[in-house]
Amino acid sequence: MTKNGQLAAISGLALTLGACAGPAIPRPSTPPPVTQQPTVVKPVQNNALIGNSADAIGRMFGKPRLDVTEGAGRKLQFAGTNCILDIYFYAPRAGANPVATHVDARTPDGRNAEVNSCAQSLQR
Repeated sequence: MTKNGQLAAISGLALTLGACAGPAIPRPSTPPPVTQQPTVVKPVQNNALIGNSADAIGRMFGKPRLDVTEGAGRKLQFAGTNCILDIYFYAPRAGANPVATHVDARTPDGRNAEVNSCAQSLQR
């Protein structure tokens, strides 16, 4: 084989192998846009406080000991000598006003308490 023939063969082989390699620099893919879906919570408890607004709860118990907002949720805490009541508020559907969707009751030493009797003892 002549020098030109060898050069042509090597060039052809290099081009063939180069085509298999793909792009030398990977292109970043564009992530899909992130859309925030509103938090919608459906109550699973059944007690006298579920479904009430924070204003209605405030009228029942007065000023809360704690009022904490985190993300789409809000927690009001009421406390007395017999029990502590935590009431959690979320919107039942997008665009709706938040209502009580979950309630926890406990004694001051941390044991579970019955929600309705605790709420009754704290009402003003």
